Formats: sequence, C-alpha cells, structure tokens
Amino acid sequence: MAPGRKGILKRTLRAGSWIGLRRFGRMLPFGGTFVVVVLVVDDVRRKGLVGGVVNSAIDAVPFVGIIKNGTEIVFGDLIPDKNSRKKLK
Repeated sequence: MAPGRKGILKRTLRAGSWIGLRRFGRMLPFGGTFVVVVLVVDDVRRKGLVGGVVNSAIDAVPFVGIIKNGTEIVFGDLIPDKNSRKKLK
C-alpha cells in the first residue's frame, strides 16, 4: 500500500467512526439528549435555523429520537441539509 493511502484510509476510518458514534449517542435514551444539546450548533449550521432546531428537538426526545434516527439510517435525512436542498432546485 502506498504511504499516502494509509494516511487517507486512517483519516476516513476516524471520521466514519465519529459519525457513527454521534448517531449511536443520539439513539441512547437519555444520554442522547446530552449529545443533542452539545451538537445543536452543528445541526443549525448544516440545516438552517428552523431545520436544525426541529431536528435537534426531535432527537432530544428520548424514544422519538431513536425512531427518527432508525428511519434516517434506512431512508436518509428527514430534514435535508441546506446544501442538498440547493442542489435539488
């Protein structure tokens, strides 16, 4: 394996594990609420003010957040990011 590819693979795995950890943390019943509060700024930045607040509020409700994240794993985001909405138009 080329020396540069090993670094890219390592960074990709690290980023992917962080995304998975965030999603898993949101799915935990009450620990997920803490994770959502910490990550609300990121949601607002990606989805806009209204979309980010609504997404974070749904994630913060213990068992509703589990159902929402389970459906998002299968079908994709229920509330799309700002950038993906611009591409659809």
